[in-house]
Amino acid sequence: MNKNSDAIVKALAFVKRDFMMAISYKFSFFLQLFGIFLSVLTFYFIAKMFGSASIPYLEPYGGDYFSFVLIGIAFSGYLTTGLGSFSGSIRSEQVMGTLEAVLLTPTSTHFIIISSSLWSFIFTSIRVMAYLLIGVFLFDVNMSSANIFGALLVLALTIICFSCIGIISASFIMIFKQGDPINWAFSTLSGLLGGVFYPITVLPEWLQNFSHLLPITYSLRAMRLALLQGHSLRALAPDIFALILFSIILIPISATIFKYAVKIAKKEGSLALY
Repeated sequence: MNKNSDAIVKALAFVKRDFMMAISYKFSFFLQLFGIFLSVLTFYFIAKMFGSASIPYLEPYGGDYFSFVLIGIAFSGYLTTGLGSFSGSIRSEQVMGTLEAVLLTPTSTHFIIISSSLWSFIFTSIRVMAYLLIGVFLFDVNMSSANIFGALLVLALTIICFSCIGIISASFIMIFKQGDPINWAFSTLSGLLGGVFYPITVLPEWLQNFSHLLPITYSLRAMRLALLQGHSLRALAPDIFALILFSIILIPISATIFKYAVKIAKKEGSLALY
């Protein structure tokens, strides 16, 4: 068995383990999926307040607030997963007492942390599909002209960007154990400035400048234009290029910081402690 196939087998083993743990708590699993419906319903009624009023800020996305916010709450889940899954996987392995044992194997720490987070991203994708299917089939959200390939490309870049930020967040947790400024800063600022619940154009111009420093701003804008308006790759190019640039910058930074964090934790003997 070559190294690539061996890595795939190991990664699938992590996914299978986490999946079996997730479905073992059937009631919790059901509540999470049912919570999606309640969340969609809440924003549907909020959108009803606007009626058929024309909102200039929403015109680039088709003018419908419910469709706009549905994309926002669905795909912002990847940010939450990216920020919390890596540090969460470290915490989980420590609580179960398996991290130290796994680290004694030839498997690298990087591979263990990434593989332990795969199920979180898979389940987030299931949640996103549930949001979109509920919106389309129960609340008549129109995605008939969606650019699926463009949306998938944006999604891939989004996951890369958010994962890099999450790895930096996990690095802080690995060293300082508690108190994670990266998670707090990105989750708070993305909710306020990233265009999750409203277009960033409603913000004062000086705040919009800060919005453009966040990957989620470009991700949600491109995703809405691809799914709701069916924009071509050429039209999505500015946002796609921005996400590529973020990826190029964040990948080596996150890898370097995580490598340094592991080195410090091993030196202090605190890698398996929380």
